[in-house]
Amino acid sequence: MLRHLNVIGVVCLLFMGMIIILSCNDDTTNTSSIYLISGKHADDVELSTIEDLKNDLGKVVHADIRVVSEGETVPPNASVFILGTPDSNTLIGTMVNVGKLDLTKDNPGPRGGIWGKIDLENNVQAIVIGGSDTQGLQYAIYDYAKEILGVDALEYWTGKMPQPKTSQALFNFEPKMIAPPQIPILGYFENDVDELANYRGKLLEYDWESYTEMINSLVRLRYNAIQLFDMLGRPEFFIRPEYKKLSPDYAIRETYIDSLIDYAQSKGMMVQIDVSMGYKIKPLDQNKADCWKNHKQDWIDTWTYYFEETPFKKADIISLRPRNQVWDWEYKSTCGEDKIEVFNEVYQVLGDLIDHYNPNAKKVMVCYADGMEMFNQNLNPPKDWLVAWSDDGFSGFKHLPKSTKGYGFGTYMHAGFWLNHTVHDPYPKKMDTIMKNMVKNYQADKYCLVNGQQFRPFLLNIEAFSEISKDVKTFDGEQFYKDWTQRYFAPTVAEAAVKSMKKLHEAQLDRGGYVEHLWEIRETVSYLSNSPIRRPGKTPVPYDYTAVEEDYEHVENRLKLAKEALELAVEGEKSVQKEDTFYYDYIVLPIHLYHDLLNFEHTLHQMAQLKKTFEKTNDFKALDKALETLVLANDQLETIHRRSLEGDRNQKWKNWYNPEIRRPNNGFPSKLMLSDIKTNLALLKKQ
Repeated sequence: MLRHLNVIGVVCLLFMGMIIILSCNDDTTNTSSIYLISGKHADDVELSTIEDLKNDLGKVVHADIRVVSEGETVPPNASVFILGTPDSNTLIGTMVNVGKLDLTKDNPGPRGGIWGKIDLENNVQAIVIGGSDTQGLQYAIYDYAKEILGVDALEYWTGKMPQPKTSQALFNFEPKMIAPPQIPILGYFENDVDELANYRGKLLEYDWESYTEMINSLVRLRYNAIQLFDMLGRPEFFIRPEYKKLSPDYAIRETYIDSLIDYAQSKGMMVQIDVSMGYKIKPLDQNKADCWKNHKQDWIDTWTYYFEETPFKKADIISLRPRNQVWDWEYKSTCGEDKIEVFNEVYQVLGDLIDHYNPNAKKVMVCYADGMEMFNQNLNPPKDWLVAWSDDGFSGFKHLPKSTKGYGFGTYMHAGFWLNHTVHDPYPKKMDTIMKNMVKNYQADKYCLVNGQQFRPFLLNIEAFSEISKDVKTFDGEQFYKDWTQRYFAPTVAEAAVKSMKKLHEAQLDRGGYVEHLWEIRETVSYLSNSPIRRPGKTPVPYDYTAVEEDYEHVENRLKLAKEALELAVEGEKSVQKEDTFYYDYIVLPIHLYHDLLNFEHTLHQMAQLKKTFEKTNDFKALDKALETLVLANDQLETIHRRSLEGDRNQKWKNWYNPEIRRPNNGFPSKLMLSDIKTNLALLKKQ
């Protein structure tokens, strides 16, 4: 922490050798200037972060803001920021050496930092923001931007802008130590991002702005790693018929991937690559992905190609799941292998390759349910592999370790899941309980990978994980809810937002979600139209009333809760100013979308019950009633499509929910489906 420094002490001790040259000119035109003093040994990440601070200051104060290196001239009466680490900034290093600043590599420690203030000669004021290392400086600067300047880490996505401030307000803080986060590696999994990739028009490829702004926000939230996945060319994109129809000429650009990696690393983020082998960049033949002993050399050759010929060579973290190496499903050997024996050998062989090509890379084994079962038996990779234990998609754990076996342990968590990737399931209170249990019982605080789906709908959960990573024990899910909503909304509106989001979470009971209901709708349509569900490349699913009947109760329960959530959200909107679109876009619209879909499914269920009555009794009145109800279903479907196409009120996100470019998981209801139902019901009447 910064100790008191008097003027004489500063002049004698700090400016010896002209570290900062103070101009002697009494130039009053410079009274509104701000100088950011970087260290002469600052690395590119430090300089990038300091440039971010310059931009942040420019949003809140009217001043001439300049970034200069130590040793350059600073005018009198300027506001000065001294920025860096003891190693990168000589001025900070000198303060540490003379005992005027408590900041070392070990205090507060890796990824930790400090804020302080000093008075210099000629009425020059200085703010010191330092870090034990580069990431510590980053977090100290970004925390200052958030807490003192009012800059929202998610500004690009929320539209929240900071309020103007006076130059004096920049100094309105007490000296502070920023402790290192408890979880040293907090990664973001770039997965299931179709909408984020597609909404601007170019399908299945990030535009540069969306990707870099996501990185910028994640870094401010203390995520220090990102796993690239979808944009490496996941196999669905060029194999599955739904995607071939969406983008028949799908291709990837390795130079673009290379640039994405460079950008993430330039912002201080580690890049993680899972070296499964289904990527377009060099896909392994599917028939070779489930027999290690016969195709071992093909696996090794593919990994070698990755490390020698592709941007994967730049990865800071290498991960692998003990699963099928093309498709994300359980490894089922086609040649009689014991899969545990297979992956004990796989992790040894791959580990040796990593040590050869990228000896500084961290290694992570990510265990899904089947991998957990294997680990609880005899799956034992070399001890330099960290083990990441996966949740159930909704921040709960169905499987727990019998023992950590002495491995470094972490978690793979979901801020959003593929079953609900359109509408978020807000659950910071659930995270609170679950993460505390995992850390207390299994010391799972060495690593956390967060799946945020397509990022924008899951901002609240994504930020909650960043707060948990700072100190798992002190995180309070209820307080986080309040703090997060009050950052964006007036207190009464924030209260309504919390109530509605809690109710939305309830409405997704039993791990429900928007995309899950799309499948249930297909099952109901299949029964009503007497036609199997046809899936490209897969066996058709026969129509089955029993499957539909199983959904009645939970749909009714979810619909009731979704209606309550919507009423709470709409009530809160009455106090929101028209120009504030974020409340509608983030709080109201998702609940509308979920409620619309549930309402439609509920109507189809009523029709299914009527059809079943006809099948049991041959009562044609039941079919007549079903056809009458079909009119309501048509109206509800029109509402679903209209609201999806209208989307957000902020036109920045126009086209986001467009059914034509959405992720094709479980399809999307269409007029043709209802037409097929009408045709079938009419035929039944004629029999």
